[in-house]
Amino acid sequence: MPEKTKKTLLHSWHTACGANMADFGGYHMPLWYPAGVKKEHLSVLTNAGIFDTSHMAAIRIEGPGAFDLLQLCFTKNLAACVGKKQSPLKPGKCAYGVFLKDNGEVIDDAIVYQLSGKLYMVVVNAGMGGRVTEHLKVRSGPRRVELTDLTDRLGKMDIQGPAAAKILGKVLANPEKTLQGMSYFSFKGEVGKTTVFGSQVRLVDGIPLLLSRTGYTGEFGFEIFMAPEHIVKAWELIIQSGRDFGLIPCGLAARDSLRTGAVLPLSHQDIGSWPFVNHPWPFALPLNPEGTGFTKKFIGDEALLNIKEPTYTYPFVGYDLRKVSVCAPAVVLDPEGMKIGDVLTCVTDMGIGRHNDRIFSIASPDKPENFHPGGLSCGFVKVKSKLFPGQIVYLRDTIRKIKAIIVEDIRPDRTARRSINEMMA
Repeated sequence: MPEKTKKTLLHSWHTACGANMADFGGYHMPLWYPAGVKKEHLSVLTNAGIFDTSHMAAIRIEGPGAFDLLQLCFTKNLAACVGKKQSPLKPGKCAYGVFLKDNGEVIDDAIVYQLSGKLYMVVVNAGMGGRVTEHLKVRSGPRRVELTDLTDRLGKMDIQGPAAAKILGKVLANPEKTLQGMSYFSFKGEVGKTTVFGSQVRLVDGIPLLLSRTGYTGEFGFEIFMAPEHIVKAWELIIQSGRDFGLIPCGLAARDSLRTGAVLPLSHQDIGSWPFVNHPWPFALPLNPEGTGFTKKFIGDEALLNIKEPTYTYPFVGYDLRKVSVCAPAVVLDPEGMKIGDVLTCVTDMGIGRHNDRIFSIASPDKPENFHPGGLSCGFVKVKSKLFPGQIVYLRDTIRKIKAIIVEDIRPDRTARRSINEMMA
């Protein structure tokens, strides 16, 4: 392992428990544990999984100019982004979007948390804290705003899966009050100026935290932030308390297969050095009702509206679990064998399968009797011309060629948006 590679504070726990480790985003992270990727993936669909996400970075933005700076730099319209009524962001709510360059290319995707009227926390990907902080600093101009890169100053873990709230019910000091009314993309708790967490939300042993009902799997769950000195103790407490609910630790491989099945992008792979447009994530843009323009000005907007040579990103599903390697690289072919683009991601979602030409999940309430998902390859392609759901394409690397179909969605019956009352029943 190169000396420059960082370790999270849970590194010793991972290696002691037999995790297969590799470099990711400059950190030595678990890819999978002895249970294997398939079991980890299925556990999140049926029970729960816990992920060490301390490698992710955060930025604190505070001051009278914080909102205006984010409105300029972040694609999501924070003045109209909450719920069906598109209300303004407010304390206790968070929003997903991206930071763009002037040419419309992605710097990173992020979730913005409003902690108070003039205080925000922006969560970005591993190794991106410094880069996004500098981007905001350069664009801040005369605005009165204080930026603090919190890289390696927060502990973070995610609990994902239908049993997540029940597990938290065993480890939170006041679970009924804390979990009551928590909607999707809301949070409780706080982070102070020196990353000391407030007392609104605590574990049973007194550890203060920020609890966010978000995640990167498409399934019901939470992201948990705390001071780094508490993370090992909190991780072990949650692991112990979650065993009766089938909780197991999960690595990056399961994260990738879960997020892809949920049609969620991996920054710098599915979104990156091309304009952030013509893709499955229009909710990250402030589109007007007609979809012809934007409801606010932001960095990169003109570039997105004036694309001269567009590309298009689409999700696909294969016909069995075989996949191609994007490291090969893998290309996209039309039925006549002509190259029309490249494969961005190709994984296997082991929780889904086909029956009578329809895709079911192991968690689908109407799945056929005795349904056992065999797994299907899925992912994203970037092509030079428009495709449509139902179109057949072929994916080829140096070893194999597989048939796939362009789709609007992949894994059905995901639980991320279900009410907390339903998930705790």
